[in-house]
Amino acid sequence: MSLQGDERIDYLYTDQSMQIIQSPSVFSYSIDAVLLANFARLPKKRGKILDLCTGNGVVPLLMSKYTPVPIKAVEIQARLIDMAKRSVALNKKEGQIELIHDDLKQMPHRFGNDKFDLVTVNPPYFDTPHVNHHNKNEYLTIARHEVMTNLEEVIETSSRLVKSGGKFVMVHRPNRFVDIIYLLRHYKLEPKRIQFVYPKEGKEANILLIEAVRDGKSDVHLLPPFYVFDEAGEYSKAMKAIVY
Repeated sequence: MSLQGDERIDYLYTDQSMQIIQSPSVFSYSIDAVLLANFARLPKKRGKILDLCTGNGVVPLLMSKYTPVPIKAVEIQARLIDMAKRSVALNKKEGQIELIHDDLKQMPHRFGNDKFDLVTVNPPYFDTPHVNHHNKNEYLTIARHEVMTNLEEVIETSSRLVKSGGKFVMVHRPNRFVDIIYLLRHYKLEPKRIQFVYPKEGKEANILLIEAVRDGKSDVHLLPPFYVFDEAGEYSKAMKAIVY
């Protein structure tokens, strides 16, 4: 497996039998992706999954451990999609995971009435006014900031791609919570499960996990808080259950 520049091959966070190509200057996945893949309720035998803003393909690789259904994954950055394709090949997952180099906004046109049972997304979190693009790493800027897309486009597009009764699952930041709830309902995605993730007890939440159902009825469940670390600075029992 050939590597480019400062790329390296790492073991997947939750599975020492799977590997992924990463780069500190281009893209390395974070705990957000691990939590998203764990939070999503996956089709067990039949169905179709679509992952938007896939980066280096970490979420599809993580999900492929727990479901045999086909997974399509979309990424707009050519360098990242190349890394993702090589990671998929490295793990011999080409028969299950298909990588698509395109703008997520083109996906409703591409798939038409071919709807998905589950759409997952780890989108850019930060709006653009605070970013000086000329002084930032282009790959990281696009991955983290709303340069190529924004929250409303992500939710609107996802609503058009998920079938009625299908699930939309997203990881984001708590400071966008009100915007997210408003936009989900506006685009006929009814919030069903919400979980706030905290670095540890006594700290503010810094990650938001949310599941919505297309055309679902009003019935939201606020799950218990999830703590990443305990007071000793070690992974919490809940986090250990995911990682190990």
